[in-house]
Amino acid sequence: MNLKDIFHPYSELDFEEHALALFQYQYEKNEVYRSFCDLLKVNIRNIKTITQIPFLPISFFKTHQVKSGDFEPELLFCSSGTTGNETSQHLVKNALLYERAFLHAFEYFYGDSRNYCFLALLPNYLEQKHSSLIYMMNRLIFGSKYAESGFYMYDFEALFEKMNVLKNKGIKTILFGVSFALLDFSEKFTLNFSDLTVFETGGMKGRRPEIVKEELHQILCNAFGVKQIHSEYGMCELLSQAYSNGANQFATPPWMKLLLRDEKDPFHCSPTLSSGVINVIDFANLHSCAFIATDDLGKRTANGSIEILGRLDAAQVRGCNLMYVT
Repeated sequence: MNLKDIFHPYSELDFEEHALALFQYQYEKNEVYRSFCDLLKVNIRNIKTITQIPFLPISFFKTHQVKSGDFEPELLFCSSGTTGNETSQHLVKNALLYERAFLHAFEYFYGDSRNYCFLALLPNYLEQKHSSLIYMMNRLIFGSKYAESGFYMYDFEALFEKMNVLKNKGIKTILFGVSFALLDFSEKFTLNFSDLTVFETGGMKGRRPEIVKEELHQILCNAFGVKQIHSEYGMCELLSQAYSNGANQFATPPWMKLLLRDEKDPFHCSPTLSSGVINVIDFANLHSCAFIATDDLGKRTANGSIEILGRLDAAQVRGCNLMYVT
């Protein structure tokens, strides 16, 4: 399977055929995934639809090297985790594959990334090693035609001054920020920047009390003078991202799909489920596992997107894109 076979539009039939071919490939090449399927007594010849494909629990990335094939990784991504918890590790064979995945996904929803100025308020991620989000932001900042793009730690005043400069120049700007830092900023500064797109990446990390998503977004809308807050649904175990342009409802690029499984029966995955736990198909996960059973709860909306509701009660909280529920 070549990189060029991944990032293009798919009909439903094309998507299913590619997914089934990728399942066969990863069953053969991925020792961990094959053992998981064998323990479930899966007869791979009986797998005819994507809902029959076994989805590997995301926790396996904490306990195993999930690799399709034998290779030395060019990148290692780790989840942020919380103190005392094991972190997930994603061994990435090809850095170019990840770059193509996030660039194509971003540009599918927002257009040419070079035409934006990127500001990153991600202090906790910058303090970690092996962050997939920091790698992505580095590439977006480097590729931007605006020299004003860059990272910020806790110097909110400098960030505020930079955004005012960009506002006065009429430059389309994207601010990626972790939730607690965006809230900290909003308590000190406000501005009315209509050409600003704010992405909150989730995560209070014990820095602030958790609040419901709607309240968080309203505070940020008021602080930045924008109509909605955008979000990215990504994690170190995936190479692609889904995006929300408001209301916490996520759509996927063509090579990625969010499915729902029954909360009480993890092996029942159906397109007719209106709510459940999220399974992800990500064709970019060619060299790990493309079929991941997450710990995130979701609800299907009328337009076919998935609203993220939170996490399973028993799931450990990861740092990436933490959603808030009452």
